[in-house]
Amino acid sequence: MRLSVLLVLATAVMTACAAPPPPSSLGADGKPLPKLYRIRPSDTNKIQIRMLDSINALRAASGATALSYSAELNAAAATHSRDMSVQNRPWHFGSDGSSPLDRVKRTGYPGQLLGENISETYETELETLAAWMEQPDTRNVILDPAARNMGFEWFQEPNGKIWWTLITGS
Repeated sequence: MRLSVLLVLATAVMTACAAPPPPSSLGADGKPLPKLYRIRPSDTNKIQIRMLDSINALRAASGATALSYSAELNAAAATHSRDMSVQNRPWHFGSDGSSPLDRVKRTGYPGQLLGENISETYETELETLAAWMEQPDTRNVILDPAARNMGFEWFQEPNGKIWWTLITGS
């Protein structure tokens, strides 16, 4: 009997010393809790390649030709991402009243602007692409068969919020 009592006490002491279980990584809705997606300057090339490869895979599946990056469209996208942050609102017009067409012309892009997708989020580029693919109007910009070039850039605020801009042209 004494041995049984000692074993129960020893087990209780050992259980009390055990590390607490790790916090759940799932929210009340059963989905993973969000994590801050911090973009470092060294991530730029990886993000650019991942986005281009993902878009081209989606385009191939729909029968559209692959896109290539355009330095001019990238510049227009970068300008607009930063400007949306300054304005603190996701919309297609610049703080100077410029439209996507104006921004693309300013960069000297020789082709025609076809579309622009924007987003204000804390999500990764691939989560943002998935959200764009769920909406017909933004999906059409990505899958437009006339598109040949794209620009894709972002601006991340110190609090982690990311302003994404994707521009397509022919």
